[in-house]
Amino acid sequence: MSSAAAPPPLRAADAREAAAVFAAKLSPAPSTRAVQNLVLLSSELVTNAIRYAGGVTALSFGADQGALHVRVVDPSPTHPQCRVPDLTGRTGGFGWPMVLRLASHVTIHRHGSRGKTILATLAR
Repeated sequence: MSSAAAPPPLRAADAREAAAVFAAKLSPAPSTRAVQNLVLLSSELVTNAIRYAGGVTALSFGADQGALHVRVVDPSPTHPQCRVPDLTGRTGGFGWPMVLRLASHVTIHRHGSRGKTILATLAR
């Protein structure tokens, strides 16, 4: 099992970069599609945490023989909500459904009133 913590990102771009750096260090290398999906999952989870949950308090990545993992911790105990996507692009609604489609498994663990951890797993 390989794992790495990244500094809490202030922007989605920071999460994308951290995911790409983590994946580039893995041996054997994951598929190109898996790396792209890890980068996208990381970006969406961090964007949602910044936009709806008050920021990101921790970001980490993991990998084993069959899967890649991204873990995002934020200060809000509220679970993500599926919303009707806004096709005009003004209010979003695309991120959480995308996370659920890309990940093979998503776990949300509440820390009482102190926030939550979202762990998304995808095939390597």
